[in-house]
Amino acid sequence: MSDATPHAGPAVRASDAEREQTVTLLQRNFVDGRLTQAELEERAGAAYSAQTTTQLRDLTADLPAAQQQPPRCGVVLDQRLLVILLCVHPPAALVYWLLCRRKRPAAI
Repeated sequence: MSDATPHAGPAVRASDAEREQTVTLLQRNFVDGRLTQAELEERAGAAYSAQTTTQLRDLTADLPAAQQQPPRCGVVLDQRLLVILLCVHPPAALVYWLLCRRKRPAAI
């Protein structure tokens, strides 16, 4: 029942967020032409039913890793939007920039 490999320790249960991240990565690779529609559907179904992080990693082991690091906060800085805001409404650009730089409060 455990997906642990020798010397890897116990299997870690996958969260809903990790399943969604895996499906998003699969979808990006489908759009890039690395997966067929049938492969995407099969792997996405397996991702949603995966119980461990090892099962999720196995679904994307033959695909390139995500190009970007996950954002540090809930808002991702889009530099194009920032430039537009700077031209149109500088105070709004400042607020947007500050929101993107703020750190998330620690979970209680």
